[in-house]
Amino acid sequence: MVMTEERFRLMTHLFSDTEKLAWLRLIRSENVGPITFYRLLEQFGTASKALDALPELARKGGRKKKIAICSKSDAEREMTELAEIGAEVIVRDEDSYPPLLSHVEDAPPVLCVRGHTHLLKKKAVAIVGARNATLNGCKFAGQIARDLGEGGLLVVSGLARGVDGAAHAAALESGTVGVQGGGVDVIYPRENASLYKEMTLRGCVIAEPKLGTKPQARHFPRRNRIISGMCRAIVVVEASPRSGSLITARMALEQGREVFAVPGSPLDPRAAGTNGLIREGAHLLENAQNIFYELESLKNTPLNERKYQYFQDVKTTLPGEKELTEARKVIVESLSISPVCVDEIIRQCQISASVVQTVLLELELAGHVERHPGNMVSSII
Repeated sequence: MVMTEERFRLMTHLFSDTEKLAWLRLIRSENVGPITFYRLLEQFGTASKALDALPELARKGGRKKKIAICSKSDAEREMTELAEIGAEVIVRDEDSYPPLLSHVEDAPPVLCVRGHTHLLKKKAVAIVGARNATLNGCKFAGQIARDLGEGGLLVVSGLARGVDGAAHAAALESGTVGVQGGGVDVIYPRENASLYKEMTLRGCVIAEPKLGTKPQARHFPRRNRIISGMCRAIVVVEASPRSGSLITARMALEQGREVFAVPGSPLDPRAAGTNGLIREGAHLLENAQNIFYELESLKNTPLNERKYQYFQDVKTTLPGEKELTEARKVIVESLSISPVCVDEIIRQCQISASVVQTVLLELELAGHVERHPGNMVSSII
């Protein structure tokens, strides 16, 4: 049953603690990423039922050893440890979840939140940039953050050194959210320890990975999609041509967000990325008024509202085993290491959508297929 957002919000109280724990268990289970998580909910209605189905799905996908499913005790331990540091879990279908982030196809089903959760509901702009930023770059980022905060906007960044730290520090009075690459309890870099503490007391820190996760390079693109996904616009202050800030800008464009870039000297490598963004069509940023003006012009053209699905009301008829057996070989042979759209698989293989989606779930849980945004999949064998 597809529901309007208003109707959905009236029913959010039906989201039980038991099902919330099941959501945490499901996303912490092996080979279950955000997109697969939502496919499982579409298929089985609840996270609890999806958890029960994981072993058989993985086996049918060709997995030899037992898939690792997050136990109830492990999930309860994580919830308890979060509570002990004044943090909590929020899930995508709760009212406290960042509203714009919920529009993103691969939005985290679960976020760990430490600090003032109410800030997540504010209209937000991200400020990102070089870790080895110039003094002028940090000063400018701080001024933009301060002006945006005074104008009622939330400032979001990645709690890194350089531009991120300057933006957070300047926006503490008005409200700021830091998105961690590791666990919500892991301070990184260590030099930002005092800023992190201030953020937990006066702002908010959020993270997708479980507690204690040390940030690694592969975590940061996933973090960046959250930074851009939470915001209506992002500002890039300084960035080299290979900067992670440019990844954030690219994700913002894919998510339909506005991108602003600060121009700089062509003699400074840290301006190469921002100057390139401007050449490619990003808004040239001189002051915060540029952002307010653009957002004001967009207020009558909001992002498309996500269609909420109250999964517990789903009545799905699963494909029969004979149909699935006939389809598996055909679908596997259609895959390669280059991502392909699921709709293309359905069209080329002449197999029903429900059968294709079920087989792809089996293959992913077995570790043979990888999901990508844009309804794309690729083989990893």
